[in-house]
Amino acid sequence: MTNIPIHIAGETHHHEPPSDWKTYFTFSTDHKVIGIQYLVTSFFFFLIGGIFAMILRGELITPESDLIDRTVYNGMFTMHGTVMLFLWTFPSLVGLANYLVPLMIGARDMAFPRLNAVAFWMVPVVGILLMSSFFVPGGPAQSGWWAYPPVSTQNPTGNLINGQVLWLLAVAISGVSSIMGAVNFVTTIVKMRAPGMGFFRMPLFVWAVFSAQIIQLFGLPALTAGAVMLLFDITVGTAFFDPSKGGNPVMFQHYFWFYSHPAVYVIILPIFGIFSEIFPVYSRKPLFGYKVVAVSSMLIAVVSGIVWVHHMYVSGTPGWMRLIFMLTTMFVSIPTGIKVFAWVATIWGGKIRLTTPMLFALGGLLMFVFAGITGIMLSSVPVDVHVNNTYFVVGHFHYVLYGTVTMGLYAAIYHWFPKMTGRMFSEGWGQIHFWLAFIGTNLNFLPMHPLGLQGMLRRVASYAPEYQFWNIIASLGAFLLGMSTLPFIFNMLISWMQGEKAPDNPWRAIGLEWMISSPPPVENFEEIPIIISGPYGYGKSEPLTANLERQITLQNAE
Repeated sequence: MTNIPIHIAGETHHHEPPSDWKTYFTFSTDHKVIGIQYLVTSFFFFLIGGIFAMILRGELITPESDLIDRTVYNGMFTMHGTVMLFLWTFPSLVGLANYLVPLMIGARDMAFPRLNAVAFWMVPVVGILLMSSFFVPGGPAQSGWWAYPPVSTQNPTGNLINGQVLWLLAVAISGVSSIMGAVNFVTTIVKMRAPGMGFFRMPLFVWAVFSAQIIQLFGLPALTAGAVMLLFDITVGTAFFDPSKGGNPVMFQHYFWFYSHPAVYVIILPIFGIFSEIFPVYSRKPLFGYKVVAVSSMLIAVVSGIVWVHHMYVSGTPGWMRLIFMLTTMFVSIPTGIKVFAWVATIWGGKIRLTTPMLFALGGLLMFVFAGITGIMLSSVPVDVHVNNTYFVVGHFHYVLYGTVTMGLYAAIYHWFPKMTGRMFSEGWGQIHFWLAFIGTNLNFLPMHPLGLQGMLRRVASYAPEYQFWNIIASLGAFLLGMSTLPFIFNMLISWMQGEKAPDNPWRAIGLEWMISSPPPVENFEEIPIIISGPYGYGKSEPLTANLERQITLQNAE
């Protein structure tokens, strides 16, 4: 059971959900259609980014650079990181939030449906710009997904339109799209909650999305402005960051990391919300410490704005500043630890059902704990200076981005798949997918930690022979990870087309989205629901209706 008991007044529906696949190729303003558009589009780019990763790992099997040209390697390296961040993690989570938030808060749609649609259709534009950079002279950008000057300001081809220019245009457009989405989400959550749903009656996924989108509103303009200023440096000859003309390249790092470290929390907070929704359902227990978990999301959002300089310990940062940002970075582990404690307390003693969503959530939690331990290590100035620019950082980062975020996304897709499609997926194929992904993730990214501690630099196509053993293991894990997507794709396509019909609430969860038909009707609710009781686990609750009593009886019967 999830964390909000509710009562729906006048529970009737109208307007059938779209059944024609062509709907998903139109300029729809239905938040559910837009959510699926985001999810499918971002997964397509996830596959492209994954192919880039497998090529890179193929190159790294041997110490010599003997598979692809170094220039091609640098371009693919840059595009892999860019695609996975700007075209997979951000859009997929926005898509999931698009689908779920209005349902969870009792709204018929997002606050600004047309703005919502425009924000989505900017994502394919970003993808087209990035992919087209392979066909311009010099190929795609080669400065990494962080685009530090003066490397990013170099233009050896002399062409006005080059890979770096297209990269900056894509990032700027992505930033505008995300800012539009953030305005929409914050307005929707603040203004469109059903009557009776106070802030402390919101599901924790909504709390997580709200906190993440506040970070977007305050942090993303810095990255967007930095990208535009760097674009001006390259195209019209300004000197914001060009040291040869009196600019300051370190200033770009401040613009970049002021947003790009909080961006980690933008993508991890919704995953925390997913964990908070899934663990109670498959443990058959209310979430432990609802209020504290909710407040911890906002605390993470606040602290995330004062940690960015820990990426710049070796950029000439003065000692006093290193100390301050080391402490703030360590402090962010406190509200995060609160969440982990609450999840473990929720699972402890529960009637755990190891279904596919629960397996992915548990796997994501295990790998997040490991990533958190290495993250605390990296927050320490002496450790960070020692392993800076090594594979230790790459391993930590990928345990967050793949081990936690992607595994959490898989958990969410499996959990809400019956609600989105009205069909059940194959549990057998889902479990095969989990074990391939879990084993592949650890084989791929765990060896990067000893590689980094031994001194292997990242961003290189060739390396000393003593590093080969761990690189072979990592590459085998990468290939296994790539293969793990095949049962997922097969499962989703076959199940969506001809899977068993799903009941409205197959997991017997409590939440507004589970109280309506699967898939939901166009406008969600004919009558806006009235919320009469708060989350389980604290305070007084008003008497529950017969509908909720029936739900609880079903749960207790298990």
